[in-house]
Amino acid sequence: MIPPYQIQELITSVFSDSPESVLQGLQIRCGQALGTELYIGCSNGELMRFALQGGDASKAESYTILSRQSVPNDKAVEDIVLLPSISRALVFSDNQIYFYTLPSLDVVQLIKPIRHVVAFAVDQHHLIRPAPPASGPPHRLEPVDFCVIKRSSLAMFSIGQRLIYQKEIPLPQGGILACRVGSSLCIADKSYYNMINLDTAEMFPILPLNQDYNNPELPVEPFIVPTGEDDFLVVSWTGSNSMGIFLTGSGDPVRGTLAWAQHPTSISLDLPHVTAILPDGTLEIHNIDSQSLVQVIPPPSDDGPVDRTCLVSSRLGYIVPSNQRSTKMHKVPVNLGRSPASKSELEISEK
Repeated sequence: MIPPYQIQELITSVFSDSPESVLQGLQIRCGQALGTELYIGCSNGELMRFALQGGDASKAESYTILSRQSVPNDKAVEDIVLLPSISRALVFSDNQIYFYTLPSLDVVQLIKPIRHVVAFAVDQHHLIRPAPPASGPPHRLEPVDFCVIKRSSLAMFSIGQRLIYQKEIPLPQGGILACRVGSSLCIADKSYYNMINLDTAEMFPILPLNQDYNNPELPVEPFIVPTGEDDFLVVSWTGSNSMGIFLTGSGDPVRGTLAWAQHPTSISLDLPHVTAILPDGTLEIHNIDSQSLVQVIPPPSDDGPVDRTCLVSSRLGYIVPSNQRSTKMHKVPVNLGRSPASKSELEISEK
């Protein structure tokens, strides 16, 4: 049986062009991909843009750096969210959301950053909208909706040509992670997963992050992954393993459950598979329809690549360069000639 995934390196060294004086402690904090572009956020506040370079059949295609710049205050870039349908990127750094253009990563001067942000969540239905066509009649841009979690409130915005504030919902318990699908927002505070109906502003708790009643103070990192039109996958520690539970926007369980012997450090969805990184660097891949474990990729060897720290889902896809292009493509002779005349053509010519 052929496993569904294999690991391929896209960039050998992200910091190959950085001077030695800035390499100490420098880390990749987040990344995103779209088409032939990669966008990387670093611990020193640097934004890096890479593009796939090809065209020479004798050389392997590779991603090379196109530009680099820093966010204000040079604080770590914690997240990058790409909105190709409106040619914008949201960059989260220093508890602020900054707005940039795609693909050039120019600052959007007309939109001020949103401040005092703890977390934010873009509507998943809007994330999968494709970029407008490059040619043809002008395309009407549909605004993209997103929520901003602050210390004790939830603010709702939409962004198109400009940023529009919609409304605010009180959030006394706060939140540290959220995921939005339509009018449903699944949000985690320090203890519970909760569901909020954004139309009615009703909120109700669903599941504790930590179900180990022998060690209730153990901090557990929350994970919320959208899995369908109105479904979420949340992960809870039970004391002996971590359980992945599928929930609707109403908080009802669906599908079944997944299980990991250890609490994952990162989770990503690529339908119909969910991939998780375990603390030792092992990758476990489950099929969400059957809930079965379909592939295990062992941790990297001591002399192999760096530690696996994060999984990122690119919802609109990106291009992976092929290292076999030059060896798999060969010139072959092709005979060109006029096809034999059909019977009806012969009859016409005889007349």
